Amino acid sequence: MKKQSTFLYVLRLALTLLLITSCMAAALAGVNMLTKDKIAAINREKTEKAIQEVITSPYESIKEIPFTDDTGLVKKVYTTWDDQEHPMPMFDCYCDYGFAVEVVPSGFDGEITMMVGVHQNGTVTGISIISHTETAGLGAVAAANNSKGEAFRNQFIGMRGSVSVSKDGGKIDAITGATITSRAVTEGVNAALRCIDNMR
Repeated sequence: MKKQSTFLYVLRLALTLLLITSCMAAALAGVNMLTKDKIAAINREKTEKAIQEVITSPYESIKEIPFTDDTGLVKKVYTTWDDQEHPMPMFDCYCDYGFAVEVVPSGFDGEITMMVGVHQNGTVTGISIISHTETAGLGAVAAANNSKGEAFRNQFIGMRGSVSVSKDGGKIDAITGATITSRAVTEGVNAALRCIDNMR
C-alpha cells in the first residue's frame, strides 16, 4: 500500500510538472508568434538606419549582393550599385557607389553586430554599431551616441588595408579600459575591407 501511494505521488508530481511546463511552452510560443513580426520590423529598421549612416555616396536604392568571406564574420553585403544589366565596375571607375557590410565580431561580453561602410575605392566611409552586450561605461562607449563614441568610430573613416589599435602598432586609439572591444571593432572593419577587396 505504501509503495502504491509513493508511486501515485511521484506520478501526480510528474504530471503536474508536465502540465506547468506545457502551459509555459504554449505561452512562450504565443508571445513569440505575437512579437516576431514586430521584432523583425525593428531589426530591419535598425539595419536600414545603419546603412544610411555608413554610406556617403548618394543613392536611390540599395540591394543585397552575394559575397565571399574568409573570416566568418561577414553576414550580409549591400551595395548602391543599381545597374542590373552590367557587372559592378572596377574600383577606379568614375562612378560613385558604395557598400555596407554587416559584420559580427566577438567583443568582451559577446557579439557586436555592426555595419561598415566601404567606398568603391576601398576606404571606410563609416561604422555603425547595431547591437552589442559590452560593459556600460567601457566597451559600450564604442556604440554610444556621444562625443567619445563618435570620436572612436570616426577614427576609422578613410582607413583602408589593415586596421589595428595603437597598442598593436596601428592608428586607432582604443577606448580607455576597453581594448578588447576596440580590437573587436577593428577586426570587424578588417573583415569588411577584405570582403570588399575580394570583389575587385
